[in-house]
Amino acid sequence: MVFSFFKKQPEKMPERTAARPRAPLPEMKLAPAPAEVSTPLAEPLPDLEFSVEKLPTPAKPVAGRHDSLVAASAPQRKIDLAMAIDDFEADFTESSVMAIDVEHDIDPLQADVEQVAVLFANGQDAAARSILEGLLKAYPNDDGVRLWRLLFDLLQILGDRAAFDRFGVEFAERFEMSPPAWRDEQCIKAGQVSAGQVFALQGVLTDDDRKPLQNLATLLAQPGDLLLDCSRLAGCDDLAAGILADALIAARGARKLVALQGADAFITRLDERLKAGEQTHEPSWHLLLELLQRQGTQAHFEERAVDYAVTFERSPPSWETLPVGLAEKKPGAGAGNVVGVHYLSGDLRNQRFEELLPLLEGSEQPIVDFSCVRRVDFFSAGQLVNRLAPFKAAGKEIIIRSPNHLVAELMAVVGLNKQARIIVPKS
Repeated sequence: MVFSFFKKQPEKMPERTAARPRAPLPEMKLAPAPAEVSTPLAEPLPDLEFSVEKLPTPAKPVAGRHDSLVAASAPQRKIDLAMAIDDFEADFTESSVMAIDVEHDIDPLQADVEQVAVLFANGQDAAARSILEGLLKAYPNDDGVRLWRLLFDLLQILGDRAAFDRFGVEFAERFEMSPPAWRDEQCIKAGQVSAGQVFALQGVLTDDDRKPLQNLATLLAQPGDLLLDCSRLAGCDDLAAGILADALIAARGARKLVALQGADAFITRLDERLKAGEQTHEPSWHLLLELLQRQGTQAHFEERAVDYAVTFERSPPSWETLPVGLAEKKPGAGAGNVVGVHYLSGDLRNQRFEELLPLLEGSEQPIVDFSCVRRVDFFSAGQLVNRLAPFKAAGKEIIIRSPNHLVAELMAVVGLNKQARIIVPKS
């Protein structure tokens, strides 16, 4: 019995030995598991916390305005401004026009006005019109008149007479005052002109430039000398050429002193385009002969006059000696002439305004007339600030006269009112 008892004990010992390794096995698996899980989670956690903390705070609702209008104006305005500023300093946005300051925390009306001005400057007329029409009901009080004037100017530029008249009736009913009148008349009126006038032609003149050219014709009919700046004139179609030729011919008949500046390149391009024997572009022929009469040599004029006679079987104009005295005169020069006027017209794009230097240097009170300017892009507005700043710092009073309300608001955005006195028409 003793022997059999000692034989069973070896059978129990392996059971204890087998039971012991099972206990640490779960402990061995659990120990590395937390280490493996915690290692990849340790890096994303700060990112998640950072992204939550940096979420933008929702904008405060604006009292009395629809949410859709707020979403359509303020956020998008900042994007458009950032795209439009490009190479200009942020200081340009901290300015005012008509006693309205443009600051970091601007009121909703100013934000909407800035957005419309920048959209229009960038050529986004449909977007500017849509925003303006949508905002009219959001500002029913007198402060909304500012938006209405922007809309009337935009409709005038777009040529939408029907919408202009329709909104005019609504404006009169709401504010009990007369709306602006549709302007069919020319930009320059009698009494606005003065000695030392400068008129600039630029780009390619087409039927769209009929009003600026008619404006020039009115100016040529007024007394006083005129410097016609053609340095940025790239070309013209036959309609524009005919209007310009007729105006210059009439001025020559009236013995008005008109000097051409920077016209050589334009005359060369026009001369090369017109071929003898091709019975086309007759108005451009008239313009070429008139320009050669004023700035070309007599030999060149007579050669092209013969080409005109052969081509159209008509008598050409004869060479005529013009009055002298204006060619060497700068705007604002001369005794008693302390006020000079420079007239701009059309759409001003990518302009640096070097042509203003004679006016700014020679006149004690230079006037830059914007009455026939439809649009100014952001680059040109900023360059005009840079051009006027040194003269303003020297104590010279500069006047910017008669910009439309859309252009005037852009001038506020770039800070041009700090460099010049801006006179905006009331209607």
